[in-house]
Amino acid sequence: MQSLLAHVHPSNWSFLWDALTVFALRLCAAVAILWLGWWFARRVANWLARQASIDPTLRPIARDTALWGVRLIAIVGALSQIGIQTASIVAVLGAAGLAIGLALQGTLQNIAAGIMLLLLRPFKVGDYIDGGGGNVAGTVEEVNLFTTRLTKPDGICEYVPNSGLWSNSIRNYSRNPTRRLDLEVEVSVRDDVNRALDALRALAAADPRVLEAPAPQVMVARFDDSTVVLNVRVWANIDTYWEMRWDLSRKVRQALNDAQCSLPLRTRELHIVQTPADPKDTSGDTQRSSP
Repeated sequence: MQSLLAHVHPSNWSFLWDALTVFALRLCAAVAILWLGWWFARRVANWLARQASIDPTLRPIARDTALWGVRLIAIVGALSQIGIQTASIVAVLGAAGLAIGLALQGTLQNIAAGIMLLLLRPFKVGDYIDGGGGNVAGTVEEVNLFTTRLTKPDGICEYVPNSGLWSNSIRNYSRNPTRRLDLEVEVSVRDDVNRALDALRALAAADPRVLEAPAPQVMVARFDDSTVVLNVRVWANIDTYWEMRWDLSRKVRQALNDAQCSLPLRTRELHIVQTPADPKDTSGDTQRSSP
């Protein structure tokens, strides 16, 4: 080995040293590019997350897109520094992406559904929705490319795949500024229905949360067994809807009692009809005497 090294020309040693020096410098530059790229990506992502001008629904997507976009540029720049041809890497990644896409069709459906939800905006962060064919309900907390995070009325967090929301109808309870309340009340058929209607109209008119337009309506909905079903139909703003609903449900019984309308008791009349016995019908056992 020593004899072999002794025959190496000094110029070859200097060439090898120069090559190693250049490669080391390029490697340090690549590492520096990666570190700066990761640091700059976090700074950009945090800056986008704090921007009040960006819609809260779009902030997670904008943050993740900027984060991985800057990181991808840093990776390509680092590979270029150490002499790797990025064109071939892009081709390999494209072929791998096609194979992965075929294997993960459900995941791609969630991504496509997430993009459509962000573009068409059937709901935004803070809206209360009912979707997934009636199986999903809650307040929207965050919309990602893969899932939508909801908080249910009982405080439980639920992650719903975007494809499950997009492929079914979505009912948004927070989109319109007003909402209608239909409250059904039962009174006895023996009570004065007109007096009950007047009492309910006065109750709806006295509540300041009831909107004047559309005007409140009180009507006879239907007749059931020994009862008359009245319907109180009023409109309210969505921020005061539930408070008004509970108060009216509590006060409506007292208003009917003041109007001398009693709580109905469901009764049914049972008529028993007895048919006379047929004289030709001889039932029972007959005794015969033997000869």
